[in-house]
Amino acid sequence: MRVIATAGHVDHGKSTLVRRLTGMEPDRWAEERRRGLTIDLGFAWTTIGGEEIAFVDVPGHERFVPNMLAGAGSAPAVLFVVAADEGWMPQSAEHLAALDAFGAERGLLVVTKADRADPASATAAASREIAATSLGRVPAVAVSGVTGEGFDRLRMAIGELAASLPEPDTEADVRLWIDRAFTVKGAGTVATGTLTAGVLAVGDELMLGEDRVRVRGLQALGTSRERVEAAARVAVNLRGAPRAGIRRGDTLRTPDAWVTTAEADVRLRGAKSAELHRELVLHLGTAAVPVRIRPLGTDVARLFLRTPLPLRAGDRGLLRDPGEHRVPAGFDVLDVRPPPLTRRGAARARAAELAEPDLGAARLRRDGFARAAEFRAMGLAETGERIGGWLADPAGFARLRAEAPDVVAAWAAEHPVAVGMPVETLRQHLGLPASELLTPLLAGTDLDVADGVVRHRGAGLDPRVAAALAVLDRRFAEEPFRAPEADELRELGLGKRELAAAVRLGRLTAIADGVVLGAGAEERAAAALARIEQPFTVSAARRALGTTRRVMVPLLEKLDAAGTTVPLADGTRRTAG
Repeated sequence: MRVIATAGHVDHGKSTLVRRLTGMEPDRWAEERRRGLTIDLGFAWTTIGGEEIAFVDVPGHERFVPNMLAGAGSAPAVLFVVAADEGWMPQSAEHLAALDAFGAERGLLVVTKADRADPASATAAASREIAATSLGRVPAVAVSGVTGEGFDRLRMAIGELAASLPEPDTEADVRLWIDRAFTVKGAGTVATGTLTAGVLAVGDELMLGEDRVRVRGLQALGTSRERVEAAARVAVNLRGAPRAGIRRGDTLRTPDAWVTTAEADVRLRGAKSAELHRELVLHLGTAAVPVRIRPLGTDVARLFLRTPLPLRAGDRGLLRDPGEHRVPAGFDVLDVRPPPLTRRGAARARAAELAEPDLGAARLRRDGFARAAEFRAMGLAETGERIGGWLADPAGFARLRAEAPDVVAAWAAEHPVAVGMPVETLRQHLGLPASELLTPLLAGTDLDVADGVVRHRGAGLDPRVAAALAVLDRRFAEEPFRAPEADELRELGLGKRELAAAVRLGRLTAIADGVVLGAGAEERAAAALARIEQPFTVSAARRALGTTRRVMVPLLEKLDAAGTTVPLADGTRRTAG
């Protein structure tokens, strides 16, 4: 399916054109049909050249320009309509200015009412006006809605226009700008819009504002569908829609894939930032939101939206001055999560940053890291160094890698009895947003990560602690299961921190609080107990190991927990296996 919007001055025959092409009535309201005046958006469809074509018919009267913008804002192509008998008119100019501000690139000029006047003059004038905009030179066809003259040529031209449209990205995240919402008895809430990218399917979960809703049913061109691919006019029957209702300008979108923002930095097309009124209305998709403008540079500005919208870098919209009935500028979204402007000269510096060719790389240089999913949600191309689910600025990452050994060395000097610098402490010191980045950062350095600490490869204990442990090693060589008393440990200068460091390094085995044995004590105990008569009591085990109940009871509990020994119902134990 291809979607094409109409545009043009009031009463130039847009609805008549759509009616003649499709055989359908685009004016939905009785008042529209009574007055012969399109007030709101109309929708109709037909098949041309084997391609389904959906038309969005927009109002031409100046009072309904916001409705026109809602229809044209999300349509990929336009039929620009000019009447042969009236020629170029004020709303022709405003509609064209809006299309130019939206950056519309594909269209067709249709000169209507050719039965009333020679269409040559109107065609020439309109072609000149259109050629000076983003649409450039477009084909022109003259028709008469009364006689039907020219409609065969028009259908052929529409077929060629449709064939020239780029294929939509059906792998893209969904963002359906809603242009209508209503309730159907027995079915519930229905929202309609133009699906420009992605795919919708029955059962999909979507976001509507801050609420999660589910697709209960789909229709396209009046037919129920299980799945609808872009581009398409689509009606979505929703389950779980909020009772507060849905408005034009709301969106249905893929969950966790979009950034909803009330601030955005944009590049202007048209008026310079200093020439803009500070209060305007932003039009993008079907949304119309009042905004406040803060100039950053000649052609860049920050927009402060009264109502947050789901935006991405690359989105195109326009700024309208409703008081003066004009569109002073279009814009391209550059950044949907801009940094705060707090210091003197920050706006000028920000304008310079926005002039850089790769804004994603500039963001990484400023912030150091970003989640890859966040980059996608902001509309930024993946750049930098990919580390799991993160992106890192390569130069900044290299600087942190070079800095890390000095940080660890300095920390070790301040904590001589510690076995290493805690991972979390190092992460915070380096400013890493996630601990999962630490191991890749330390790759290629002489730092090792083990047991929650970072230390230089081959680094040992403080010499005083090492000397004290050497004394214990000699004692354990003679009596491996006689734990030193608290007084003995104190005399050796081994407090809780020193003992904990020795345990983490594998130099001691912690049996209980303040009770330590040598390295490998549990394995030696298991081997000795396997050699005595089974089952055995605590006393028998104590005698076999030559130790005391102070050591034997907690040692057996550790062996039980490890599955090395098995406690029996009568209070005795046996070795496993």
